[in-house]
Amino acid sequence: MIEKNDNHSLVSPFILIKGAGEMASAIAWRLYQANMRHICMLDLEKALAVRRQVSFCTVFEDTETSVEGVPAISVKDGDGIDAAWNKSKIAVTLTTDWDLIEDHRPDVVIDAILAKRNTGTALADAPLVIALGPGFEAGADCHLLIETNRGHNLGRIIENGAATANTGIPGAISGHTAQRVLRAPAAGTFKTDRVIGDLVKAGDVVGQVEGNPLVAEIDGILRGLIKPGTVIPRGLKIGDIDPRGDAQYCDTISDKARAIGGSVLEAIMRQYNKAA
Repeated sequence: MIEKNDNHSLVSPFILIKGAGEMASAIAWRLYQANMRHICMLDLEKALAVRRQVSFCTVFEDTETSVEGVPAISVKDGDGIDAAWNKSKIAVTLTTDWDLIEDHRPDVVIDAILAKRNTGTALADAPLVIALGPGFEAGADCHLLIETNRGHNLGRIIENGAATANTGIPGAISGHTAQRVLRAPAAGTFKTDRVIGDLVKAGDVVGQVEGNPLVAEIDGILRGLIKPGTVIPRGLKIGDIDPRGDAQYCDTISDKARAIGGSVLEAIMRQYNKAA
């Protein structure tokens, strides 16, 4: 799968990442920084990312984007993928367009959708299949599984078995857990005049869905907010309030995402060392 050239240096494998939201983007960023530059990411045209300023899926809005200095470009076919790589950019394509591309087969598939269930990833997808979080079983659905639950085992690489079941409770930031997450009060179209980086107070109306107000429960900064105009189901996470109030956190990869990105890099390197 991963080969070495005559100088015994790593030849970048073709890495396909399912998802282009916060966690998927942190993984792509880490692999890119490790000189694994043959990366293609997949996402929906109307992606549901909340931390959009650190998510490569925003490329569908502007054609090009970057996360902490790493560039990405939207593409529609195999030639576009090759052109992106030739420019040292991450390729991002719609899942529907990828389904039509037949001449690019990945060496590594990473399921970073974080749907809390397996939406179609299988061992046969690539020589190395890595998945994130609950909903998968290493050895059955994927070769390696990454623990995503905050705590002692965050980032642990699982070779056999499942990750921790979904707790439904967000990780604490400055002592706040569920209160810092904004969830859709109803099904429908999300509307707001707020933007990521705005300061809010407990009780402020952050937006509305079909006339139902979305109310902040704590003081802080809007670290993430789903794209206005997105049609969403009731209860979906659509915003993230950071009680620390530091604006730089809006534009940088989180500690959790950075840790998970490092674990995925290690998982790929384990495979390389086995083949060496």
